[in-house]
Amino acid sequence: MASSRSMQARTGRVNQRYGPQGERLVAGVVPLSPDRSKVLVIASTRRGGWVLPKGGWETDESTAQDAACREAWEEAGIQCKITRDLGHIKEKRDPSMQTPDAPKALYQFFEVTVEKEEREWPEMHKRARQWMSYGDAAKALKQRPELLEALNKSSIKR
Repeated sequence: MASSRSMQARTGRVNQRYGPQGERLVAGVVPLSPDRSKVLVIASTRRGGWVLPKGGWETDESTAQDAACREAWEEAGIQCKITRDLGHIKEKRDPSMQTPDAPKALYQFFEVTVEKEEREWPEMHKRARQWMSYGDAAKALKQRPELLEALNKSSIKR
């Protein structure tokens, strides 16, 4: 299946969807191991540390699920199956930290089961990935409250 997926990661915001208040619509995944004992996190390219796979829902994607699975592929190199909609999570950053390049966002996260980790993926040269227990992931995501909220909404074993 990976051979039919693009090895080119999307960039830019030309096709970005925005909500009614001008907020950027972002779709992401909480990628769990089949036994739900671990979560797969990826290296942040901007701030350092670890994050969950997420990115803009684009105008050519009919659903947020499509966008979330594309981001999981591009950023983490995984094939996954959506098991649960974790709902919307509002932006937690202070408004003073929002910029034209990083506007307010509305996140929609999905719990997914990782079915396969590919050896090569579009962002493999700039993103490491690592499996973590709930406790380690909660510590790693502490500075990103919207990501921690998504983790906490998931069914990962604590």
